[in-house]
Amino acid sequence: MPLTLDDVDRFEAFRPRLEAVAYRLLGSASEAEDAVQETYLRWQGADTDRIDVPEAWLTKVLTNLCLNQLTSARARRETYVGQWLPEPLLAGDRMLGPADTAEQRESVSYAVLVLLERLSPNERAVYVLREAFDYPHREIAEILDITEAASQQILHRAKKHVAQGRARARTEIDEAAAQRVIDEFLAAAASGQTEPLVRLLTQDAVAVGDGGGKVPARAKAFEGALEVAKFMRGLFKPGAAKRALAGGSPAVYASTANGDPAVVFVLDGRVIGVMCLEIAADGIVAFRSQVNPDKLERVTRRWAADDHGDPLLHEAF
Repeated sequence: MPLTLDDVDRFEAFRPRLEAVAYRLLGSASEAEDAVQETYLRWQGADTDRIDVPEAWLTKVLTNLCLNQLTSARARRETYVGQWLPEPLLAGDRMLGPADTAEQRESVSYAVLVLLERLSPNERAVYVLREAFDYPHREIAEILDITEAASQQILHRAKKHVAQGRARARTEIDEAAAQRVIDEFLAAAASGQTEPLVRLLTQDAVAVGDGGGKVPARAKAFEGALEVAKFMRGLFKPGAAKRALAGGSPAVYASTANGDPAVVFVLDGRVIGVMCLEIAADGIVAFRSQVNPDKLERVTRRWAADDHGDPLLHEAF
């Protein structure tokens, strides 16, 4: 039976929420879009007159599609070249979803998306549905075909795993504070000295990048304030080899990605890197850089649609 206009409108009204759920489950905007489109095809083929609660039906279909995707993704990521990091999203992207509570904001932070990769598919689904979207355990149980008690137990395990993976509590900062953090970091990085950078970092700071085998990125993370500071000093040091590799010297902007301060590298209108900073009360905890071009297509489209003012650095290196 073909969809009516009301059926299509109902789906489109719910699409942003489906996209936000899928992104948190998969850590990939492109894969989330595919999962939502497949959900639409399932909706198109369903007898919608017999579906009492369309939103619940759509969420169940989407979640189970994502669970299947996560299972196959685990196998693919075992052969992934270098570190695997999620696809970053810039501020204002509707796929980031609700951000009314601290739990919702944290659930889409880059640091937590990285930690969610350690969870089983069911743990990730329960965590996302409960923490980010406040689904009651009764509905989660129906979505996953488990008992309500099992949903509660899975959430307890998932939250424990996420907490164990975090060295310290995330510090939420507003846009002005994020700008100051980026300004201080870039000034220190461009100084050519290590000590100003060390002062901004926690002692256990880390830096990691995802090039996907397409852009050079160190497979092993830099660990410790001194090692990270040396790496950042070298990253922002001018060099012909780096310019040749990148195809030029990118401009550097301050932004926010997944709710945290971010440094965006832009070359000829194309985003070639997003460096997400994790901030704690005692300094910068982590730098996670996405430089895999396959994971920067959505960011580039969004970047081109907005005015970002003048770059903080006209030439990064």
